[in-house]
Amino acid sequence: MAQGQMKPRLEKETRLAQIQDFIIEMRAEDTDGTMHASGYPVVFDKETFIGWENHGFYESIDPRAFDKADMSDVVLRYNHSDNFLIMARTRNKSLMLKVDEKGLRMDSNLIPTSFNKDMYLATRAELLTEGSFAFTVKRDIKEKRSDGFIHRRILEVGKLFDVSICDNGAYGDKTEIYARSLEQAEAWLRQAEAGKSKPNYYIKNLITMYGGNKK
Repeated sequence: MAQGQMKPRLEKETRLAQIQDFIIEMRAEDTDGTMHASGYPVVFDKETFIGWENHGFYESIDPRAFDKADMSDVVLRYNHSDNFLIMARTRNKSLMLKVDEKGLRMDSNLIPTSFNKDMYLATRAELLTEGSFAFTVKRDIKEKRSDGFIHRRILEVGKLFDVSICDNGAYGDKTEIYARSLEQAEAWLRQAEAGKSKPNYYIKNLITMYGGNKK
């Protein structure tokens, strides 16, 4: 990269998914009231459809995607929101993240705040059933397969911002998340046309799948 040239800004992406093996529990040996949250917010090699009905793409995460990821300051949140207290954080070691053969595992120690106690009760009652994570992608591959959909494989995550416990009401329709993906695809098309390159039919097809219009 030439001197003075800025690095391209990686777009922050959000993914809604079930947190595998997720549990918040109180242990008898913790007399101070500490609670423990654990589970897998990311599972490797599990292809997931990103989108709605016939508009979207398939995505999977490579087992080595987090090898160089920046996970120095990741927080555990509710609904990705700044309006609620942070539940745990890697910076003070109350949130621990570890990659194994299954995926990215989180283990956390939750101090007995009233909010954390509410989260404990809500998850035990199965009122909160989903999870999400926010990240940037540094490297990926995409291909259109015979089923007519783009299949994206994430090879390298740039930065992990947070893992979140979510409710269906706030994130169930996923509209905002996937509208952002459409905007990104349209930006790729504008960039290709600005460079006077040949028409990128892969990008045009991707935008059509998201419900956009070909130029």
